[in-house]
Amino acid sequence: MIVQNVSSADTFRTDVSFTLPKADAPAAMAALEQVQDELGFTHLIYDDNVGKLSLVGAGMRSQPGVSAKFFSALAKAGINIEIISTSEIRISVVVRSEDLDAAVHAVHEAFELSGDEEATVYAGTGR
Repeated sequence: MIVQNVSSADTFRTDVSFTLPKADAPAAMAALEQVQDELGFTHLIYDDNVGKLSLVGAGMRSQPGVSAKFFSALAKAGINIEIISTSEIRISVVVRSEDLDAAVHAVHEAFELSGDEEATVYAGTGR
């Protein structure tokens, strides 16, 4: 996930946030520190106490209200969203790691995904 916010009117600088696997963080931080002067960014912050939750499905394009249901479920559970990224088929949020299990549970309940049957998980690169 990569998110860029609106540039500051005073400095014309923009914050860019991204997620990556925890194991890749030391290499990413080192690489960014090496190009800091060249790119001209002033701060580099790493936070490993976050988790990402995504709701994915091609049917989201034609199903109104999916985002509202997703965000409402998190709000009702008292989950603070730190970053949001959306596309036609995916909603992803970054939350504090201690809230991730509650966030998953809230979304499962809202979308009635909490059945007793065993789920199949397909792992991949996240692309």
